[in-house]
Amino acid sequence: MRVPVYWRARVRCVLVLLVVVIVAAPIGAQSPLRWGGDAEGGAPFVEADPNDPSRMVGFDVEIAELVATRLGRPARFVQVAFSALDQSARRGDFDIGLSGIEDIPARRASLAASVPYYAFREVITVREADRSRYFTLADLRGRRVATLGGTMAYDILLQAEREHGIVAVSYDDDVHPYEDLVLGRVDAVLLDHVIADRAQRRTAGLVTHPDAVATGHYIIVTAPENTALRDQVDAILREAMADGSLEAIFRTWGLWNDDQPRLYARVLAAATDSAAVATPEGQAASPWPARVPMSAALPRYLPSLLRAALITLILSCAAMALAVALGVGIATGRVYGGPLLGGALTAYVEVMRGTPVLLQLFVIYYGVADVIRLPAFAAALLGLGLNYAAYESEIYRSALEAVPRGQLDAAHILGFTRWQTLRLVRAPQAFRLALAPMTNDFVALLKDSSLVSVLTVVELTKQTQIFATNVGSWLVPGLLCAALYLAMSLPLSHLARRLEQRWKVATT
Repeated sequence: MRVPVYWRARVRCVLVLLVVVIVAAPIGAQSPLRWGGDAEGGAPFVEADPNDPSRMVGFDVEIAELVATRLGRPARFVQVAFSALDQSARRGDFDIGLSGIEDIPARRASLAASVPYYAFREVITVREADRSRYFTLADLRGRRVATLGGTMAYDILLQAEREHGIVAVSYDDDVHPYEDLVLGRVDAVLLDHVIADRAQRRTAGLVTHPDAVATGHYIIVTAPENTALRDQVDAILREAMADGSLEAIFRTWGLWNDDQPRLYARVLAAATDSAAVATPEGQAASPWPARVPMSAALPRYLPSLLRAALITLILSCAAMALAVALGVGIATGRVYGGPLLGGALTAYVEVMRGTPVLLQLFVIYYGVADVIRLPAFAAALLGLGLNYAAYESEIYRSALEAVPRGQLDAAHILGFTRWQTLRLVRAPQAFRLALAPMTNDFVALLKDSSLVSVLTVVELTKQTQIFATNVGSWLVPGLLCAALYLAMSLPLSHLARRLEQRWKVATT
């Protein structure tokens, strides 16, 4: 069918208009300034507004909006886990990152970092009953001290671990350390005074000593090649320091103190001296060099990685043993039990398979803490074991039901009891059928064990994350971590294949 000329002309006009709109749209509007932060830590840094969860509030939110406004661009928030902010900045997932990001030499060596915009103090928080016992890290010899992983405070605790014999406990967020302090799982918390003050207002029974263990500064980061944007951010921060805009923000959040004027005076006075700005006076030195060469870092971290791999292997084997024992019981109950028992066991399986294992770990460790306070390793073992028991039970149930009915009838005719039939006829054949999926489940559990780091268990993936953060690269630590996981999982897979081949030959 031939299209009329006037219709073809109209189509061409529409296409031309579409091209004009697409090309002209960016000209009339600035691209948004994407800024990365972690809303999980909450106010006063970044959190969802309780009255309108679609918007963020916090002093870092206001500083990001101030930078965006003075750049003439709209601000757009990008949620990034705190532990991944450095990696995301290098990837270019956002333009600038700020969420209580600390100024440490390793970060300046791997990213384009701004001038400091806030001075904080690392302080010790203890329970009210211990306020007269623990004043310094030396007082906490042999005690468990918590902090946020990948921070200056964590480096300080690692050093104190060597010097004072404390036990450093790393968390993925800055809320649960204080909850565990109240519950008695740790004896103190070392974190920024900003976080400590918020925790003390939120949780009764805590006392924060005002004396600083060390001092540090918050900065804004961007990709290492994005120095032009970093320089623009520096100019905006200096201008905001001079005209009182930053002071107004921090006064709004009740965070202005005498440390800030001294910091701003140094930053403004050293505007032309980048070296002086990079390491402001009074900042505590990191226990590690600014950029540890991989050749020097690997010997330091390899023993820790091997210990963490051993923890991963022990946890996985113990959790798998628990899962197998419970799975066999659940499968047997569903096959041989009555409707009531079968219904209850089916409900358990569906609940455990239908909810995330991470949620189950949180409930076991934190949710039932008022009733029973499980140690972190025990909670991790129980959580993984209960979760995988549901999956194992389905494997065993299907394997039991796959045994030919004729064999069961023959056993009954020969006078076997139900228990004898299960033990001598049905279970051995079902085990052979279940072996391959059991092996797959163990490998999956080995990898899922990385989730238990949220319960302060420092397993292989968590230790690798610490390694990667301190050296500023995930390549070598990631490859080494993968090699260790393969070294643990491949022998099991090989053994399972050998057993399958042997049983296959024996039954043919």
